[in-house]
Amino acid sequence: MNPSPEASTASGSGRLQLELRQNKPFANLEAEAFLNVVRTADVLRHALRQGLKPYGITETQYNALRILRGAGEHGLTCSEIAHRLISHDPDITRLLGRMEREGWVLRTRDDKDRRTVLTQITPKGLKKLDELDGLVLEIVNRLLAHVGKEDLQMLVRLLENVRAGS
Repeated sequence: MNPSPEASTASGSGRLQLELRQNKPFANLEAEAFLNVVRTADVLRHALRQGLKPYGITETQYNALRILRGAGEHGLTCSEIAHRLISHDPDITRLLGRMEREGWVLRTRDDKDRRTVLTQITPKGLKKLDELDGLVLEIVNRLLAHVGKEDLQMLVRLLENVRAGS
């Protein structure tokens, strides 16, 4: 669907304006770019959330399991897991508690410092990841395959550049 000339903005397409059914132009190019990133992230996360829903796991739980798999048998503290998450979760303790009740993780006190709680992935958590890794890759490929390798590489560089300035 091609936008009408009146929907165009200084950046060119005006597609987001049409998607949002917005009649007024964006305040500036930065605002339009920001809203495009937020809208795109929402579309991608929604597709992932819908794909994971039948498996009884959220995208944040899936992300935490991947982090713990990468950490190996030693595990990680809550703060380290929180730091590594793709999306910030203000209540990592509650998130890990739900995951522990599912049997995906095990939390134990550190022998050297009893104040520190380490979280480790369990065999059941590893099995859950084995079940989901292919599905998640399939969803990601379906969502982004049409973009093309060069454009994806440029997108990665641009997004990294945006984060570097924050």
